[in-house]
Amino acid sequence: MNEVYLHIALAPDEYIGRVEFNGKVYEARLGPDKYLGRVELENGKIYAAQFGPDTYIGNVELNSGKVFRAVFGPDEYLGKVDADGSVYLHAPWATDPYAGKIQDMTSLAHGGAAFLLLIYPRIEARAEENDRRLE
Repeated sequence: MNEVYLHIALAPDEYIGRVEFNGKVYEARLGPDKYLGRVELENGKIYAAQFGPDTYIGNVELNSGKVFRAVFGPDEYLGKVDADGSVYLHAPWATDPYAGKIQDMTSLAHGGAAFLLLIYPRIEARAEENDRRLE
């Protein structure tokens, strides 16, 4: 199974969820895990679950592991997933920092879904929390 871990500086990486073999993504919870969305394994399109039809939120390139978020205009490059399961966040004009890992990753499509639905939202929330502390 594709277990997803978020990088925590100076501590063991935190288990945050999993991606099933069929492409469905689940967030780890104390009770039943929460279904977040899915990836189409044949083309790399990633969808977030919601009431009604799922929303297209981005894609992963199946040959390179680059992950893009769908925005108005050209898609925004967020980072990449390596074949070994390592996840890197894009940092303009710098070395991309390590953001987490997918243990026993089945494919780059699974890794891209884990990055966009599990890892990236946590990184954004952490950045917003740090910004509030500075105000």
